[in-house]
Amino acid sequence: MDEQHTHPAGPANGGLDPRAELSEFLRTRRARLKPGDVGLPDFGRHRRVPGLRREELAQLAGVSVAYYTRLEQGNGQNVSAEVLDSIARALRLTDAERSHLTHLAKPKRQKRKPVARTQQARPALRHLLESMDAVPAYVVGRRSEILAWNRMAAAVFGDWGRLPAQERNWARLVFLNPDYRELFVEWEQKAHDMVGYLRMDAGCHPDDPQLSSLVGELSVKSEEFRRLWAAHDVKEKSHGVKHVRHPLVGELTLLWESFRPAGDDTGQSLVTYFAEPGSPSAEALKLLCSWGADAMRAGADATAP
Repeated sequence: MDEQHTHPAGPANGGLDPRAELSEFLRTRRARLKPGDVGLPDFGRHRRVPGLRREELAQLAGVSVAYYTRLEQGNGQNVSAEVLDSIARALRLTDAERSHLTHLAKPKRQKRKPVARTQQARPALRHLLESMDAVPAYVVGRRSEILAWNRMAAAVFGDWGRLPAQERNWARLVFLNPDYRELFVEWEQKAHDMVGYLRMDAGCHPDDPQLSSLVGELSVKSEEFRRLWAAHDVKEKSHGVKHVRHPLVGELTLLWESFRPAGDDTGQSLVTYFAEPGSPSAEALKLLCSWGADAMRAGADATAP
């Protein structure tokens, strides 16, 4: 039997509709699983839906088909934590996906207060950035907004101080600024990560009209963003490796770590980058440290025709 998908109408406050988000998230997680992945027989070309059927997922989770269907249609108000955990196990969700599912199905009640138009990095974090002379570091807030940075971050990623405040946003830079498509060797992975971070933010703050506006703008201006946003993948900031193609010193291999200040509920993170000691990238960072924020401009001038 073919399945029909319902999409509840969006909220009137200009935010993202958590019911629609819950519906699409569950549907896309179910669609990516094949019967063989969970020990069920696969009838191949005789199947009419991608991935698992609702009936199969409900059986794996130990709930009725009607109950799971209501949940996948966005009706998660009365779902218990135990049922969500069973569904998460059946769908083979990652830790980030489990957290996202909980936020969508059982959103926290938000106190009615105006959404701040601008975020601010705490003075202590700004002082910490200034003290990290040889380490590229910045503070990123909600909606991927770049709130503060040090001279080494400017040397590696560009002088964000020369941009209008609205453009100091990682999602806008990655999808709308062609310089950053050149800067990141693995641009596709960077783009996928950025959308995953925004999805996590949207799950925690579905009533944020500024986030909804950002998603709408990027959806209109970037086909890549539309495709990745429709996949409903989520990701939390943690750590990893980035390969950067710098116009002055060439390719850099940088390890990065993200830290959430203890007791901070603003969604801000401190992100730091470093290179393996003794590596060519470490030597290149030393050179950039001597140039400071002028490094990106100098590299651009050197490569200009």
